[in-house]
Amino acid sequence: MSGGFNPLHPRELDLPTRVPLDVDVSAGDAAIALDDAKIFAAPDDAKDLHEWRSQLDAWRDGARRRHGEPTRYDDPASAWASECFTVAQVWLWDELFFDFATQRFTPERFLADARERFGGLDGVVLWHAYPVIGIDDRNQWDFYDVPGLADVAAVLRGEGVAVFLDYNPWDTGTRRAGADQNELAATVRRLGADGVFLDTLKKADPELVAALDAARPGIGLEGESKLATERIADHTLSWAQWFADSEVPGVLRARWFERRHMQHHIRRWHRDHAAELRSAWLNGVGIMVWEVVFGAWVGWNDRDAATLRRMLPVQRGFQRWLVDGEWTPLTVRDGGVVGSTFERGGVTLMLLANTADDSAVYVPPGSGWLPLHVGDTADAITVPAGGIAAAVQIGPGATIPDALGFARAALADEAAHRDDTFPHRTSRRLAAPRWNGPVVPPESMGSPCVEVTAGEYMLTVRFRMRETGMYDGAPYVDEWKPLPPRLHDQRTLDRAVAVPRLVQVAATEVSEAEFARFLEAIGEDARGTDPERPATNVTFMRAREYAAWAGGRLPTEDEWQLAATRPGFTRRAPEVWNWTESEYSDGRTRFVMLKGGSAHRSVDSDWYFDGGVKPPEFSAKLLLPGLGQDASPSIGFRICREEKP
Repeated sequence: MSGGFNPLHPRELDLPTRVPLDVDVSAGDAAIALDDAKIFAAPDDAKDLHEWRSQLDAWRDGARRRHGEPTRYDDPASAWASECFTVAQVWLWDELFFDFATQRFTPERFLADARERFGGLDGVVLWHAYPVIGIDDRNQWDFYDVPGLADVAAVLRGEGVAVFLDYNPWDTGTRRAGADQNELAATVRRLGADGVFLDTLKKADPELVAALDAARPGIGLEGESKLATERIADHTLSWAQWFADSEVPGVLRARWFERRHMQHHIRRWHRDHAAELRSAWLNGVGIMVWEVVFGAWVGWNDRDAATLRRMLPVQRGFQRWLVDGEWTPLTVRDGGVVGSTFERGGVTLMLLANTADDSAVYVPPGSGWLPLHVGDTADAITVPAGGIAAAVQIGPGATIPDALGFARAALADEAAHRDDTFPHRTSRRLAAPRWNGPVVPPESMGSPCVEVTAGEYMLTVRFRMRETGMYDGAPYVDEWKPLPPRLHDQRTLDRAVAVPRLVQVAATEVSEAEFARFLEAIGEDARGTDPERPATNVTFMRAREYAAWAGGRLPTEDEWQLAATRPGFTRRAPEVWNWTESEYSDGRTRFVMLKGGSAHRSVDSDWYFDGGVKPPEFSAKLLLPGLGQDASPSIGFRICREEKP
């Protein structure tokens, strides 16, 4: 906790905004205060609902006079954004999205999993650079220069899934190329992207908007967190991150201002998504599914996944009701059950949510209600604990909409689930693959050795706490927004390790000349021949192959750390991180522990990978990319041999 801030509770700026009932909210200070809201809090007393709704109307009318009509939404090329209800953030090298064994992308597998567990996706954010960027001079555009990525985007779009790119405005300390708006626009064209996520940025500069509009008419720009009311006009989506709601769910300010604006609720470190699901449901907006947050597993529980499966067929089928129907918020307040209605063409859609811990039965007023979820009847709609339900009323003379049959068919097998157990994952260390190539005599190690004797050791490990976490578990559980010093601060942990037999660790890294001999031995062109400089731009897989060719292996992070405290252990110049035989996987994320630090340091942002030469106890968790993207001028390696049993 820093400065009185409790990370397990929302900050003041995350809280919902009370709507005054006794002042003019169409102009003046009261209007400006509401312009800045995330969510308009529901009134405490149900008797105030009518006046509260009137005040919301007054604010919207005044805001449109102040900021103008958001005409961008009239462009048919922009209409797709209002149908993009569920978006997944995916690290390019998520093991559900990329197969390390075959070194190929598997978007079909990722989409199939999402259909089974969540009811399918409408959009995917291809997250690419952070948290790897900064390990060398490659910029964010370089990390999108991946073989086959344009084909992946084409597969996603062919399945009806919008493709978002990630823009990092904070990336100013890597190599400079063209202006950001030109580089991003070129990447949008090359990958055929539909939208752009504005990481850490609430809104894009007008120059960036113009460049992206030229690259893809109707492109969706999605600002992070609270989008300014005046910029809803040119940002058709926003990222509703860390939006705390009132006890009775309120109204999203951006959605009330422009019904065609799409928001995606997300509390990235939370293990319980019931509250954001209820808020999204009652406001007719979307959800972000983010199960691997920069390498940290925060998977969804069965209950929340089932709730999303129950939501999406209704939202997709009745999208026109949510966008241009007559929205009356909080028409239902019956104990823990709350609800809103959307009426269009004589057909009323009623969305219900339960804020209580026990399931509840709601009986709709009037007649002609048709429940949409299996097991419900017109006089007994069961709203699961923390969950949702829906019904439709067909007015006299109204046409039965096709959406009714679509939603009912899609929901025929979708019952509610009660299991909110967090689905833990544990990372395990992976063994190096077997080397089937030639092996040279032991003297090929090429440098003196440092011995690490067998035994049990207690090692102190230091690291910088990033959003990647370290070994197992999310670094910030159920936290709203980790702030310094919790974010990016220096941490320490103790690890009990065992070295089963004596290990001889090379006193220095493999040189360019030594690595060139290996390349020649396996029939590949040698690149550098300097006998003093460390071999770099070597993938983790190729470093393992060299070590096996030389009759050894890479040292583990523990062996490296122990060896580094022994006399004779040296570093080549320039100093580079060292690969270690410490590859881990939790089934979704592969990572390798690096040791030693490097002479390179990317500056001007704390989001960059750790730079500078580090003491032996420092470890860095590197998320492992595929297709050769892990090769870096800032990473080398040394080898070791262990005493035979």
